[in-house]
Amino acid sequence: MQHIVTEMIEHMSHSHEQLSRILEGKRHVAVRMAQLVHALPDQHPGFGGFEDLMDNSRAVTGSVVAYLNSIAELQESLAVTLAAVMKEFAVEDEE
Repeated sequence: MQHIVTEMIEHMSHSHEQLSRILEGKRHVAVRMAQLVHALPDQHPGFGGFEDLMDNSRAVTGSVVAYLNSIAELQESLAVTLAAVMKEFAVEDEE
């Protein structure tokens, strides 16, 4: 039984590592987009008008929110996984 739990932990660890890589890529995109928006002038932008500038700002904000939601989902997934593993260890200790 211990071997099965160890294998499960290894597989979950690998999947969490891959999720972390995806999140790292999303983070780089969100940071770069935020840098681009920050570089835009505050007055008289001339980038297709005020509405286009606001649309792009909303897109950046959406990317940052999506990135933060992804981090929250990863943390929740890790918590569920660790809870299951800890329950399994508790059952093994009782045996």
